Amino acid sequence: MREAAFVKQNKEKWIAFEKAIASRSHTDPDALVDGYIQLTNDLAYAQTYYAESKTLLYLNSLASQAHQKIYKNKKESGNRILEFWGKEFPLFFRQYHKTLLIAFLIFGVATAIGSLSALNDSTFVRLILGDAYVNETLNNIAMGEPTAIYKSGSEIGTFLGITINNIRVGFLAFAFGVITSIGTAYILFSNGVMLGAFITFFYTKGVFFEANRQIWLHGTIEISVIIIAGCAGLIMGNSILFPKTYSRRVSFMKGAKDGLKVVVSTIPFFIIAGFIEGFITRYAEMPDWLAFLIIGGSLVLIVFYYILYPILLNQKVHEGQIH
Repeated sequence: MREAAFVKQNKEKWIAFEKAIASRSHTDPDALVDGYIQLTNDLAYAQTYYAESKTLLYLNSLASQAHQKIYKNKKESGNRILEFWGKEFPLFFRQYHKTLLIAFLIFGVATAIGSLSALNDSTFVRLILGDAYVNETLNNIAMGEPTAIYKSGSEIGTFLGITINNIRVGFLAFAFGVITSIGTAYILFSNGVMLGAFITFFYTKGVFFEANRQIWLHGTIEISVIIIAGCAGLIMGNSILFPKTYSRRVSFMKGAKDGLKVVVSTIPFFIIAGFIEGFITRYAEMPDWLAFLIIGGSLVLIVFYYILYPILLNQKVHEGQIH
């Protein structure tokens, strides 16, 4: 590419970044880092093809200013964790609502397929869940406790084991995005099929209500954050497939960072789900109203934090109510 064309293609981006680092108002450090990554990519290109040019001098100067600005913003307040979950992440996540919808649709379609397969093939559940689990559950159903498996083990042991396993599944859904979105889609799809077969199994045995009332106590948050972790994987995977105006390397770095931020946000919710499964789900004799209150509250929490709150917060920023 000729130098003039290179400058014309990137001039507006450089000027916008220069204004951002020159601004005396608070500038989001993450936005500065994203711009800095793009700038260094352009700088490397200019060093290769336009050595000793004015363009290279300008980009070197801009990169130096950006480095100082980022370093200046490196110091973080003691409330950094609260700032992340209370403001920074919701503002950031609004841009990925469409990706979240895609993750939800993949999981939903897979769940429907798993359910239909279990309805039409009695051996499908054993194929997906394994003979040992199915046989144990059949024994529990015969004894009048279809979800007695949740009562096994100690409360603390169950809490820790389930929480660690759920976080592992979440990070796996994210990590598979490194082989593009297809990897994460596979994790979402396989977990969706498993869920569909699992729930339909109880339906075919005539204990659908009893089982689901207990399963969704912890499952509402657990399944929701697996989908959100899948969204994180799709973000990283899409950055490889669709780099847009970035180089593929820069796009991947940005997608990996954004995806990691999303999957980290799920950790507290996985802990909540593990706590409910370890300490609450085992008490099947609780009143129906209490069970549905926990399920409904869990759903409201997820929908509010990941969907409604980011929308409301972004609206306030655009209206100048918060900065």
